[in-house]
Amino acid sequence: MSEQQLKVAILQMDIAIGEPETNFAKLSELLESCVQAESKPDVIVFPEMWNTGYALDRIREIGDRDGERTKAFISAFCRKHGVNIVAGSVAELDGDQVRNTIYAFDREGREAGEYSKIHLFRLMDEEKYLTAGDTLGKLELDGVPAGMMICYDIRFPELSRRLALDGVKVLFVPAEWPHPRLHHWRTLLTARAIENQMYVVACNRVGTSGTTSFFGHSMVIDPWGEILTEGDESEQILTADLDLTVVDKVRATIPVFADRRPELY
Repeated sequence: MSEQQLKVAILQMDIAIGEPETNFAKLSELLESCVQAESKPDVIVFPEMWNTGYALDRIREIGDRDGERTKAFISAFCRKHGVNIVAGSVAELDGDQVRNTIYAFDREGREAGEYSKIHLFRLMDEEKYLTAGDTLGKLELDGVPAGMMICYDIRFPELSRRLALDGVKVLFVPAEWPHPRLHHWRTLLTARAIENQMYVVACNRVGTSGTTSFFGHSMVIDPWGEILTEGDESEQILTADLDLTVVDKVRATIPVFADRRPELY
């Protein structure tokens, strides 16, 4: 597609907690199905912590050391099939720390950006096991300025606004967002799209880990807040076409960035 058009594909998958080999094998199958489709996507997106799930008590044993396995796998796939990938997030071992990190790769298999989750989710004990990131997630894919956030980050509107002010037009959000907060998920994602006049591409997992169940409902939302596609609670591949000219039209129609009064708030 042109620089003003992007076809995105979301891999909504179950994740085997604490079983990287199982998860890599499943992801490989889904990726192959994705690129064999009649219309190949420009960008493919995965869920949060897809390599290990929330096996936090074992995360130092099973995490990906410096992301090496994930990077090699995704880079080779992108280069072979000529696609961009926002590779969800993985448990990345960095020295004696563990981060919840997204890697993104371009069509040539080059790393286009990475982002480690800034806001750690206390309800799942992330702060006890993980180290928070301290940089914004920004990149370009096919010339399109894009941003990356992870799951709990969407509860912090300041972060997505910062990205929007920096020119981001598409926001990618890998997640493991559980029941019973489906209403929060749909509402927060839609609000982030409307208030920042950007596309939001959110990939959530499905399945159950222990006593926690995850509802999927991965979504693509346009800058008007219209839902272009939304999953159910099963494993599936969702696709949507993004027309980037819509971002410019919406921002020109309702000039919220020009009308801000940051000196007052």
